[in-house]
Amino acid sequence: MRAVIQRVSASEVRIGNESVGKIAEGLNVLLGIKEDDTETDMDYIINKLVNLRIFEDADGKMNRSILDVDGELLLVSQFTLYGDCRKGRRPGFTRSGPVDQAEKKYAIFVDKLKDQPIKKIETGVFQAEMEVLIVNDGPVTLLLDSEKKF
Repeated sequence: MRAVIQRVSASEVRIGNESVGKIAEGLNVLLGIKEDDTETDMDYIINKLVNLRIFEDADGKMNRSILDVDGELLLVSQFTLYGDCRKGRRPGFTRSGPVDQAEKKYAIFVDKLKDQPIKKIETGVFQAEMEVLIVNDGPVTLLLDSEKKF
């Protein structure tokens, strides 16, 4: 499981002209799920998301988590995070796995995330053509990968 985490002052996801998810200060998270991801991978990513100290304290140091700043979170599924660009000019997406399995895993991830004491959690729509507006604060962008946790 991969997550691109961006500290944002605002973020929104739209389908057509309709806003389906919108947050103020917090995290925009693009989530890629691969075929063999498990709930252990989900728990690892969620624990990191909730506890990463990437918000500034009074001294300007990244020392506060999303919980500490009462931040919000926008989660967007992003199968292209497992795009393989090593050969040719067109990425391959075989590691992303079957859509029906990924959708079930995404739903489980969302349910687990909503068990966390985050002020507001919004999501995109799985497998929809979305427009994601991100006001990256810092900019701060980090990559988590549950395969590379140690």
